[in-house]
Amino acid sequence: MSFLQDPSFFTMGMWSIGAGALGAAALALLLANTDVFLSKPQKAALEYLEDIDLKTLEKEPRTFKAKELWEKNGAVIMAVRRPGCFLCREVTADLSSLKSMLDQLGVPLYAVVKEHIRTEVKDFQPYFKGEIFLDEKKKFYGPQRRKMMFMGFIRLGVWYNFFRAWNGGFSGNLEGEGFILGGVFVVGSGKQGILLEHREKEFGDKVNLLSVLEAAKMIKPQTLASEKK
Repeated sequence: MSFLQDPSFFTMGMWSIGAGALGAAALALLLANTDVFLSKPQKAALEYLEDIDLKTLEKEPRTFKAKELWEKNGAVIMAVRRPGCFLCREVTADLSSLKSMLDQLGVPLYAVVKEHIRTEVKDFQPYFKGEIFLDEKKKFYGPQRRKMMFMGFIRLGVWYNFFRAWNGGFSGNLEGEGFILGGVFVVGSGKQGILLEHREKEFGDKVNLLSVLEAAKMIKPQTLASEKK
């Protein structure tokens, strides 16, 4: 047992433990930057979206079924993760850049939020060029709600998104729930169906704008459809 009295034995042991810890940390970091641990989105059926209750944000709110948003002309709808988040504001401003082209197509642009806290929606409105509604039951974030917790802060993609939004001059706050991930939907008129479904996979994950436009061009307004009949 004389080797136990050899200082080099303990030095080698400490180095082994340290190397093992570093290896484990490196592996954890690597896995956190893959999609292995990301919750898989469950696609929404048109019937599911149609039955969602939404509220207007007026002093006397009106509750209505979500299908009113796209029944005649289809719609592009963004489920906002958190209005005060500077990443969400940047992603929203990016989507809003399509507003004039969507107007030419006759397709409205809407957003839904999951909570209405103080002036959060009002402060968010300048970044979004469409109407905003309240989805209290968070149905647009389902059918299976997905969350990104603190793992998001060690994902390289999230840090890239942070710097992109920061360099773009966007700022925000920490008000409200921000772990339930959002997304973007392009829904056709009537029973045409869901033409595009983008589920945010990490904080600041943008939808492909060209894909949104291509999906919007596929929408057949209900009036035209009825005339063809």
